[in-house]
Amino acid sequence: MTGIVRMALLAGGVLAACAASAAAPATAAPALAASVPAPDAARLLHDRLKISPVLKGEFEQVKTLKGFRNPLVSRGEFEVARGQGVWWHTRQPFETTLVVTRTRLFTRNADGSASDLADAQAEPGLKQVNELIFSLLAADLDALAGRFTIAARPVGAAGWTLELTPRDADIAKFLVRATLAGERDVQSVRIEEARGDVTQIRFSHQVPAPALTGDEAARFR
Repeated sequence: MTGIVRMALLAGGVLAACAASAAAPATAAPALAASVPAPDAARLLHDRLKISPVLKGEFEQVKTLKGFRNPLVSRGEFEVARGQGVWWHTRQPFETTLVVTRTRLFTRNADGSASDLADAQAEPGLKQVNELIFSLLAADLDALAGRFTIAARPVGAAGWTLELTPRDADIAKFLVRATLAGERDVQSVRIEEARGDVTQIRFSHQVPAPALTGDEAARFR
């Protein structure tokens, strides 16, 4: 299950991009406050993070591999539909599309056809992975608390960071820590893997929407 989890969580780098845009422009870095108590973490996100049913935007992903000097950089666009899934379209350096739904993990080919990487019947662990992703998409801290130690911190008047450290042994086999940061939207996700690799994802040009269009909904089928 480890390979599936890794792919899903990297697709779920979008996991946090569940908030609407309109973050204020960055200014001088404000002081980072102490971690708030666990019961207050949900309140902090509720007050500072604006959840949107659908969010579209662009990403830049920089993956630093242990033992390699030069990082791997990829860029593309994403779409997150709460309750439906994550669409992760890489344009550079190679065009690929990865889709995560509640029951499937698949790639979308250039001709429009789909190639399953896994489905819930063939790989029972996928269901748990997807439940995790959807908990992240919904910022459902109650659901996440059983699998992660959660540390939320306010940053200045509008910012925040959320650090997830695995409690679940299966997740801890590959993930050391995931750190999310933002204001009204999630601006970055940092994924630190047990094998020493680090992935930093930055989101930009994020646009919220009340629902998917017909063409967008087809991406998840």
